[in-house]
Amino acid sequence: MGSERLTQIAADAVGAAQRRLPPELRALARGVAVHYEEKPGADVIAEGFPTDILGLFTGSAHGTEFSADHPSPPQILLYLENLRDFSEGDTEVFREEVERTYLHELGHYLGWDEDDVAARGLD
Repeated sequence: MGSERLTQIAADAVGAAQRRLPPELRALARGVAVHYEEKPGADVIAEGFPTDILGLFTGSAHGTEFSADHPSPPQILLYLENLRDFSEGDTEVFREEVERTYLHELGHYLGWDEDDVAARGLD
């Protein structure tokens, strides 16, 4: 499956996830850019993330000020090739994992740490 098709499936899954959020979270979620990349870049790997990372939240969490540590706007990165590999090419599993990964990273934007994300079943 080509990258354009993977991107479209992923964008549809993110949109569906956003529509199911409570209204107050939906508005926040739509304010965070989502980027679809084939694989994590060398800069992400150099920061110590594994090469098979599925997604990443960068920037400042909601309600916090921009800082020197996070000078860029908040964004969610979804790594489509890694998500496809994880789903073993099954389109439905890919769609579900995109949604789960998106919600996990959205949780970080909302200020949830890994324990908070896991408590909500998004680990």
